[in-house]
Amino acid sequence: MEVIVPILVQLIAGAAGGNIIGQLAKSLSLGTTGNSIAGAVGGLAGAWLASVIPGLDGLVGAGAGAAAGLDIGALLGQGVTGLIGGGIVAAVAGMIKSSMAKA
Repeated sequence: MEVIVPILVQLIAGAAGGNIIGQLAKSLSLGTTGNSIAGAVGGLAGAWLASVIPGLDGLVGAGAGAAAGLDIGALLGQGVTGLIGGGIVAAVAGMIKSSMAKA
């Protein structure tokens, strides 16, 4: 259970980030489903990336031991990095889609 909760936080925050970008930048939108999927993938990737970057690893609770999985600070950090990562991946996917549609 301690492993599943952080992953769900990252997926949900990433999907939210993807949909926020889709709403703010209509030209980058992939539709609700596309934004959610791209955002969820970005949420996982963003939290993973933050865990391997020195200085950011404490944000997501990496290296704090097995009990860090349900630590509220670690979950908040994973949510924030998931939100940002989801927004970035959805925006990049939207840019790729837009550039391919023009060609």
